[in-house]
Amino acid sequence: MAAIPKKVSERLVAGLKRYQPILSAAKARDVGEADTVTIIKDMLADVFGYDKYSDVTSEHSIRGTFCDLAIKIDNQLQTLIEVKAIGLELKDQHVKQAIDYAANQGVDWVLLTNGITWRVYHLVFAKPIDQELVLEIDFCALSPRLESDIELLYLWCKEGWQRSMLGEYHIQKQALSRFFVGAMLQTDAVIDVVRRELRRVSPDVRIDSDQIRDVLIKEVIKREVIEGEKADEARKKIMKAANKALRATPVKPAKGKNAAEDQPASD
Repeated sequence: MAAIPKKVSERLVAGLKRYQPILSAAKARDVGEADTVTIIKDMLADVFGYDKYSDVTSEHSIRGTFCDLAIKIDNQLQTLIEVKAIGLELKDQHVKQAIDYAANQGVDWVLLTNGITWRVYHLVFAKPIDQELVLEIDFCALSPRLESDIELLYLWCKEGWQRSMLGEYHIQKQALSRFFVGAMLQTDAVIDVVRRELRRVSPDVRIDSDQIRDVLIKEVIKREVIEGEKADEARKKIMKAANKALRATPVKPAKGKNAAEDQPASD
């Protein structure tokens, strides 16, 4: 992750120290959703660096009701924020309306929070529209002394948002997902390496690539990792990347007779 500017890091640290006791006290009082929204708006300004008057809005309606909050940067809608009462346990179903509205607006990100728990969702533009939980944190469990905890908050603070840090984090997480790794294990390049190593260990045994792939699929990789929409999506991404790399590889001139014929004649 890119280095966090010192000024931003100091604000995040100060915000943690200030709002952790505020949130704990609010939970002890079991405040309602309206009071939780007030705390979230203050956090968006004091911790995450958004202008409470120009960047944060509650004007976006969803099927006749209003989404709790939304973030705009340079007047462009960036994300919707669904807020629940601080004592309520968050569930995926709480963001369904926000996800539907975000999809209609072409917005990729939705946040769900009760002040203490923050969930960050990325929209999957499929049929039907789906969402992927990218990140979940307990704000009150974060330590202002741990750089890794500060980096998590930086992902969706204003400065991090402007640098697309959340998108980069999502791409990295996808690359390390079990579906992506499972799909990578089935590629010809990886199977060739396994075959070569198996032949080195057992030189007298004939092993072909199809046998290795069959063992991987049937006995090594879990079925849920290689089947379903997420597995299919991972395979498509790997294939797309491989084709792109192949197109970018320069064609080397042939060696031998034909190459010699292509050389210019000497004087």
